[in-house]
Amino acid sequence: MAIDPHAPITITAYDWVPGFARGLVRDLRVRWALEEVGLDYRVDYLPQGTQKLSRHRTRQPFGQVPTFEEGDLTLFESGAIVLHIADRAPGLLPEGPNSRARTAEWVFAALNTIEPHLSDWAIATIFEADQPWSEPRKPAIRKRIDERLGELSDRLGDAEWLEGTFSAGDLMMIAVLQMVGGELADMFDRYPNLAAYRERGEARPAFQRALEAQLQGFTGKPPAGWGDQ
Repeated sequence: MAIDPHAPITITAYDWVPGFARGLVRDLRVRWALEEVGLDYRVDYLPQGTQKLSRHRTRQPFGQVPTFEEGDLTLFESGAIVLHIADRAPGLLPEGPNSRARTAEWVFAALNTIEPHLSDWAIATIFEADQPWSEPRKPAIRKRIDERLGELSDRLGDAEWLEGTFSAGDLMMIAVLQMVGGELADMFDRYPNLAAYRERGEARPAFQRALEAQLQGFTGKPPAGWGDQ
């Protein structure tokens, strides 16, 4: 599908999330990619709860953010959106089909190999922390996270980026590594190359602009009854 180069880009984001989620909501990944390639965009901010209504479900069938709209194209899932942006404008894909394939490989590795275990940790320690199974599961989840981080650390070694130059694969991997914090922060003590890798990504001007834009967008109010939970 040909994309009109003048068609405006619209993404979706929440207008409020609790403090622990700020800087982690997945629209940050899309904002970062757009900033890296220099594409302007606008944001359709959703009050909490409205993401589950039919209007948004036509864009995102699971009632989540982000989504991406450009002309006749509507996308959901941050990995798919970031790869589309990388195809759309230069800056996130290296030259050559093999290098481009390896970039996609790392995007999927971030989402399919690293992130699920970090999401399990968030479920056990935040979203379902009051469940009786939560505390007993934590050691096993932590062990799986440590194993994956160790493997990633071995692969990265002393390199600056995963495949020579910064790419969409690094963007997605570093965005996922943002989830390593709190009780997991000590893991970076064992993998200083991963800590430095994340810091290099966070130092990029495009990341800083994307983060600032996300944080400035949290102007809404918590849903009714939030304080009673």
